[in-house]
Amino acid sequence: MDDIPIPIAVVGIGKIARDQHLPAIAASPAFELAAVVSAHADDLDVPALRTIEALAAALPEVRAVAICTPPIGRHALIAAAFRAGLHVLIEKPPAATLAEAEGFAALAAAAGRGFYATWHAREAPAVAPARAWLADKQVRRTEIRWLEDVRVWHPGQQWIWKPGIGVFDPGINAFSIATHILPGPLAVQEAALHFPENRDAPIAAELALADGHGAPVDVQFSFDQQGPQRWDIRVETDRGMLDLVEGGNRLLIDGAPVPVPHLPEYHRIYARFADIVADGRIDADLAPFRLVADAFLLGTRRTAAPFFDQIEEKNTKRMAI
Repeated sequence: MDDIPIPIAVVGIGKIARDQHLPAIAASPAFELAAVVSAHADDLDVPALRTIEALAAALPEVRAVAICTPPIGRHALIAAAFRAGLHVLIEKPPAATLAEAEGFAALAAAAGRGFYATWHAREAPAVAPARAWLADKQVRRTEIRWLEDVRVWHPGQQWIWKPGIGVFDPGINAFSIATHILPGPLAVQEAALHFPENRDAPIAAELALADGHGAPVDVQFSFDQQGPQRWDIRVETDRGMLDLVEGGNRLLIDGAPVPVPHLPEYHRIYARFADIVADGRIDADLAPFRLVADAFLLGTRRTAAPFFDQIEEKNTKRMAI
């Protein structure tokens, strides 16, 4: 790869784009932000186009896009990007449906362009060392606890409650790590999904999985965690206990901390995407997404109390006065 940064556009300027993608691109020697595709990004110091077609017509020098929109409706954006001859990176979850996601690699191959379906949690600094440590161990049991408060991480965002998302938006991060470090393929055996009576997606889930050798994987997800947030994976092996905590940022072996390199997740993502662009490669592992789909196929639906975010709670109190 030469030393000239790759002109890239970000499609969809929401919270994840502003919090992670824009800073990572600014820090990357491989990319330069050339434009955005959004109706809500007039504050940025680059052109803001309304469509990918308009982007391609106005700025033919742009070579790649990072698509950060919600998963529903993403297929049309990806198809438009490939028609424009662009390399494509997408945020997770990859799509609205598994069938839709499975078609992206074929679109990339037909266009002869690079495609990267990212799993940012896999790029957490302790994940690769955890995978390496487990490589020669026999896994006996795994516990996953992914417990966070949607009000903190997705304030006022209604797309998160579309069918098929809910607690699996963060939960898929846990699946992306588990499918990367455990012997595969992982398989969902049972699932209980808790739907607030006023929402179309679950706020919590308990799942029983098995890894590729039949060892149990006990999973608890919550989007209504009060108090300390938890993103922990514990793996019991024949030669010790591994704890991957804080979303893969810290690693402990038998309770003792293990030093890990601390390069931010999205910096790693854009370094990998630069290689994918250079090689025209396709990186589209859908194993985490298949687990989500299987959880909905096998899951028993349970009704939970209504959920209201801060804005709805304020409006409800105001109307009661």
